[in-house]
Amino acid sequence: MVNLTVTDDEFIFNLKGLHKIWALKSNINIPEENIVQAYQNEEELNSWRGWRIPGTYIPYLITAGTFYRKGNRNFWDVMNTKKTIIVELKDSFYNKLYIEVENPEETINLLNMK
Repeated sequence: MVNLTVTDDEFIFNLKGLHKIWALKSNINIPEENIVQAYQNEEELNSWRGWRIPGTYIPYLITAGTFYRKGNRNFWDVMNTKKTIIVELKDSFYNKLYIEVENPEETINLLNMK
């Protein structure tokens, strides 16, 4: 699961607990202007994630870490797809973030407002 911290010009996605180990990352900092949109899409979450580089994939349990798909680098930290949002980025290390959050609707609204 991921907690979101907002500063004046940046979003900080902090991984919680063992997710840091599974994803081999503790946080991701994204400048506000690099957020294209945030949304939920069950079909996209259930499609092939891509080639796993560093990270963890246990079917039906957890997907965490960096995955390459169609030439794009995406970050995943997902256990519960119902609480997962997709954050589309530009000019960033990652093309998309697939992250599980406590309150998806509130987080989507926050990311899309800026």
